[in-house]
Amino acid sequence: MTVTKEGLDMTLATLKTGKKGLITKIEVDDGATKRRLMNMGLLVGEEVYVDRVAPFGGPIDITIKGYNISLHKKEAQGIIIDIDGSLKEEIY
Repeated sequence: MTVTKEGLDMTLATLKTGKKGLITKIEVDDGATKRRLMNMGLLVGEEVYVDRVAPFGGPIDITIKGYNISLHKKEAQGIIIDIDGSLKEEIY
């Protein structure tokens, strides 16, 4: 989790199996990786559902916009999410 002035932000990597959240920010170091994630539909304001988390730091299987996607844990750590939906009104 990252700490901001508003409090704690949860990342997609820390979201438990069967839970969903709203993407609020994408913070990855590499521009090409960020572009690839966005091309796959991971955009601010989209709802994401965690289908499965592999053990020992393996991939995270998610559903977004009806598509199933697997992400590396490092990629998922750069996707900041809101789990209670309180920021949905601020995004739109």
